[in-house]
Amino acid sequence: MAEAITAIAVSEERETKPTFLKLLLRKMWDLRLGVLGGLVILALVMTAVFTPYLAPHDPYQQDLIKRLLPPAWMEGGETRYLLGTDRLGRDILSRIMYGTRVSLVVGISAVLMQVIIGVGLGLLAGYHGGKIDAGISFVVNIMMGFPFILLVMSLVAVLGPSLENIIIALGLTGWPVFTRVSRIETMKLREQEFVLAAVSLAFKTKRILIKHILPNLLPSILVLATVEVARAIIRESLLSFLGLGIQPPTPSWGKMLAEGRDYMLIQWWIAAFPGLAIFLAALGINLLGDALRDVLDPRLRKS
Repeated sequence: MAEAITAIAVSEERETKPTFLKLLLRKMWDLRLGVLGGLVILALVMTAVFTPYLAPHDPYQQDLIKRLLPPAWMEGGETRYLLGTDRLGRDILSRIMYGTRVSLVVGISAVLMQVIIGVGLGLLAGYHGGKIDAGISFVVNIMMGFPFILLVMSLVAVLGPSLENIIIALGLTGWPVFTRVSRIETMKLREQEFVLAAVSLAFKTKRILIKHILPNLLPSILVLATVEVARAIIRESLLSFLGLGIQPPTPSWGKMLAEGRDYMLIQWWIAAFPGLAIFLAALGINLLGDALRDVLDPRLRKS
């Protein structure tokens, strides 16, 4: 009798205990906006990788006979040009798809440079303190106080407008935010017992920073880097819009916006669809960043 009761209790416990699949689906539902953002980013990455096979037309091919065609669902549009054509008869959809490559390359590469510079300086400032901290903090305050657009424009004017120089300019101007975050976190971590134990065992500073402190910074850095990728994409679009970014005929969302501003009141689609692409990319990355913050920060986790 006792064995039967125990078996029934165990069976009920198994029924009430959620399975791994249920837990996963529940977590995904709680972070549904983050999942949506991840799907948007996945779609952008897949588009960038397979653009040569997905794009319906050559983004550089001009056809003045087909110039300024409206989207396919509007009067006068053609199904061959789903989102219409620009002032030179180039397919807008194909140019947006190829522009995805430029935006992702610039955003990811610039943020990687920011992470390397910013986190490295933040670790040194937060761990050593004293004059090193004062010197790095002084440089950070100068960089943060200098108008971003003026600083980037100056760098691009000196280096010249190109894809590589845009990445360098954005990387050299965006690192202070990573320095501030990593410096504050390092100052907290250096007082923890596991760091004090490593110091008492006479571990080298390099080993302490890389093996003991840096891994604990990764969640904060990852969340911040996700948000900064969206910022870098928007800033690259701004520079291209001003004529200081990616140069024609290379497809760029910001340059497409600039080319369509003279036609905004009549041929609205020339600027509207590149602007929508920038909006969706930034929104997706920000939603994913918020979800990562909720997952990685134990203070924000739901029970």
